[in-house]
Amino acid sequence: MKSITIEGQLRTESGKKAARQLRSQKLVPGVIYGGSTEVNFATPASSLKSIVYTSEFMLAEIKVDGKSYRCILKDMQFDKVTDQLIHIDFLELTEDKKVIATLPLKYVGTPEGVKAGGKLVTKMKAIKIKTYPKYLKEFIEVDLSNLQLNENIRVENIPTENMEVMNSPRIPIASIVMTRQLKQEEAAAAAPKGKK
Repeated sequence: MKSITIEGQLRTESGKKAARQLRSQKLVPGVIYGGSTEVNFATPASSLKSIVYTSEFMLAEIKVDGKSYRCILKDMQFDKVTDQLIHIDFLELTEDKKVIATLPLKYVGTPEGVKAGGKLVTKMKAIKIKTYPKYLKEFIEVDLSNLQLNENIRVENIPTENMEVMNSPRIPIASIVMTRQLKQEEAAAAAPKGKK
């Protein structure tokens, strides 16, 4: 699984004034929670780009004050006007504690329905799961090969070993829909033939 290392410095002062001062130095205040203690830190905005601006799921190794924390991204806040990152939350991974994470879905295989002239429509890019840190992975692979025309794959069909899915099981994640051309061909084939 992909991971990035973030060097942070311990934050001693809290509050709006301290946060504003950090931001003026191009630093983003952040917090690590979920472990034995809550850690308040600040890090350069540039060091967070690869984890903030991606659809990939990755681990963050955050180094603060000589200690290292294995974390996942939990929450971000952006300025309403400038759209700059103004705060970031990380959840520390502890092996005996389940975490809730959003994992991307990776669709593989060419559906039978597409070969028959249908069009693949993906409705979900990621699902929310609950599991132990050792079972976290970069993405969940969903094989679409057997998907026929006018069929759906639902959340309940996603292969999730050792994971509890937090989304509703009946929600469709991908479907094969009939294209306009295919509908016209079927209509033409079903139309009664005129007499010669």
